[in-house]
Amino acid sequence: MIRVAAAIIENEQGLLLIARRRPEKSQGGLWEFPGGKLEEGESPEACLVRELKEEMNIEIEPYEFFGVNDHWYGAVHIQLIAYRARFVGGEIALVDHDECRWVGTDELGNFQFAPADIKFVEVLL
Repeated sequence: MIRVAAAIIENEQGLLLIARRRPEKSQGGLWEFPGGKLEEGESPEACLVRELKEEMNIEIEPYEFFGVNDHWYGAVHIQLIAYRARFVGGEIALVDHDECRWVGTDELGNFQFAPADIKFVEVLL
């Protein structure tokens, strides 16, 4: 099982940050709540702070557990652990994504999300 953390990042206007995976990546072209794989012994919150700095050059503050979704991509089992987070600062520079947007919860249904993220989208709608 691969443990992955996802951040539901909210800015001061109440918008959420979503990102589209680069076409050459697994789940390429699909939208997700940004995050990444947990390293050995790392908490989901620490993982999110590290991954968002590495992948988007932004600082966030995870503050509340949101949920867990176990999902299978064929033979690969992913455990996606989501946390609500505040956007603290930084200018977004994309590494693993080709696009990102700040959207309202009412707009989430307009995007095609990676299957593991859909459960969280449904809760937010």
